[in-house]
Amino acid sequence: MTEEPTTTTSHPETPAKTGPEVIAAYLKMLPQSPGVYRMLDTAGDVIYVGKARSLKARVSNYARLNGHTNRIARMILATASMEFVSVRTEAEALLLEANLIKRFRPRFNVLMRDDKSFPYILICRDHAAPAVMKHRGARNRKGEYFGPFASAGAVNRTVNMLQRAFLLRSCSDSVYDSRTRPCLLYQIKRCSAPCTGEINLDDYDKLVDEAERFLSGESQTVREMYQRLMEDAAEKLEFETAAEYRNRLWALAHVTADQSINPEGVEEADVFAAYQDGGQTCIQVFFFRTGQNWGNRAYYPKADRSLNVEDVLDSFIAQFYDDKPVPRLILISHDIPNRELLAEALSTKAERKVEIRVPARGTKSTLVEHALANAREALGRKLAESSSQARLLEGVAERFGLPAVPRRIEVFDNSHIAGTNAVGGMIVAGPEGFVKGQYRKFNIKSPETTPGDDYAMMREVLTRRFKRIAEAEVLDEIETEVEEIASDVGGGPLSPIVEEPNDSAEEVAFPDKPDLVLIDGGLGQLSVAREVLAGFGLHDIGLIGVAKGPDRDAGREHFHIPGHDRPIMLEAKDPVLYFVQRLRDEAHRFAIGTHRAKRAKSLGANPLDEIDGIGPTRKRALLKHFGSAKAVSRAGVEDLKGVDGISADMAKKIYDFFHERAG
Repeated sequence: MTEEPTTTTSHPETPAKTGPEVIAAYLKMLPQSPGVYRMLDTAGDVIYVGKARSLKARVSNYARLNGHTNRIARMILATASMEFVSVRTEAEALLLEANLIKRFRPRFNVLMRDDKSFPYILICRDHAAPAVMKHRGARNRKGEYFGPFASAGAVNRTVNMLQRAFLLRSCSDSVYDSRTRPCLLYQIKRCSAPCTGEINLDDYDKLVDEAERFLSGESQTVREMYQRLMEDAAEKLEFETAAEYRNRLWALAHVTADQSINPEGVEEADVFAAYQDGGQTCIQVFFFRTGQNWGNRAYYPKADRSLNVEDVLDSFIAQFYDDKPVPRLILISHDIPNRELLAEALSTKAERKVEIRVPARGTKSTLVEHALANAREALGRKLAESSSQARLLEGVAERFGLPAVPRRIEVFDNSHIAGTNAVGGMIVAGPEGFVKGQYRKFNIKSPETTPGDDYAMMREVLTRRFKRIAEAEVLDEIETEVEEIASDVGGGPLSPIVEEPNDSAEEVAFPDKPDLVLIDGGLGQLSVAREVLAGFGLHDIGLIGVAKGPDRDAGREHFHIPGHDRPIMLEAKDPVLYFVQRLRDEAHRFAIGTHRAKRAKSLGANPLDEIDGIGPTRKRALLKHFGSAKAVSRAGVEDLKGVDGISADMAKKIYDFFHERAG
């Protein structure tokens, strides 16, 4: 966008109200121009983000209840306020909409999940002899980035190919600068050794340029060039040179032979194939660059069950390219509603033409069919795993006498060494397995918590966790009132127009409040948990203490349950026992990992950083003079005054800091 979009934020006179009347209050101030709108609930959370060719026309549709699906009707009735952004074109609105959806994650939108960063290949350009390396994260280093690759393995294979074909270095700059003789990679013909002058930098730059051309999609041109050079060298009887070019051709051919599917005539494309079943959608994404398959990844976007596969795929693709480079060609399995508009928006983003096609025949159609078959198989496996997980959750409810099958289980564990670097860990599991995006760590920081007191640490962790749950209960009551209003209205104008099953993804969304809490410990820890939950009035959450059995043997765990006089044990080969052990072990792994990370960080900390007035210069002077922070702590005031930049007052402050700590 060349102009900053204008933002209009308004609130109706009665913020507590929700529904069509609230939305209608905005119509007078809305333009007939393109833009993006946000719908907010009574808590101020964004519940939906949409784009419009005409903001006024689109919002006017929401100012009435007739003619909407259950999902849209619920969304309207939950809307307490709206916000708007005007832009110049509908294509800009589409890009902004995708960005805002990823930022706010509104519950009524299609949400792209498992958005892990992709690895790339980086040819760094901030050194006289550029290196080729794997890169993940922010692109803040100067150079050329190529990707995305679906996995680190695909990157490693391609980097190895580049080493064999173009003899590029992969060492760090510090290693490069310290070399006095070629390393092993030079001996096995994986590097041209610019570090020791085995190749001059001008010739090395030519190799780098050839590698960039290959990764940029000119793979066939590079192959033809090497073929020609090999033949020319052979004609001149320069057989060693010809053999070098032959080896490079073999290396380039090797990476193609390693790919599972290698399309002819498709140099640069992404393939999206979507498949729906059981109320869920799987989208397989395949990446093709330089005529090679750079891997694939499966996604399971969160979407309302009422949305068809075309609508889910449409929203997913827009969000997918919010932070990723766009290829010249995108192949899709279904024709999406905004295909032409999305192509225009992505072309604007990429500053070149981007084509989105639904191939009907030929090689491209084969690619889409292959991706669709992978989507179908992946979704089948996921549904089977979910079914198995559901049976385990049913077993948990049966074995432990729970009133209902738990949908959200939280497991708590603490980790410390003699009370130092104490942390608490919370892991979450549900019908689809571990929900790692909702894991939480708690640094034990209350002055009332005695270091090493496991009960006190558990009390602090649980108090901090369930205080937030209790506060959220108030908002839940407001949500319930809104739903009751929707139910009342449903008997009138909504009943003749809504024909969809009332089982949308929004209604079965993963809860924020646990149904069951597992505590790693015995009666003591369980008593603490009961007190905390009772203090917040949370009597509907199940509690189980998992204590190690005799000799701390796995498989002989004792399960302490409120209301039971004696702990219970499960059969040694009971799948539910294995399931609970897996939950407990995951909580232990997470807590230990968090503790180790905190301990490693503390080991690198310097007590001098805690002294007010000690900056980098004085810190360097003290360490240079005494050799270590420990030696500084033992120094007297007169010794400290002898350091450059340390005045008498500062010397006294440093001395008092360490001796007060010691006392």
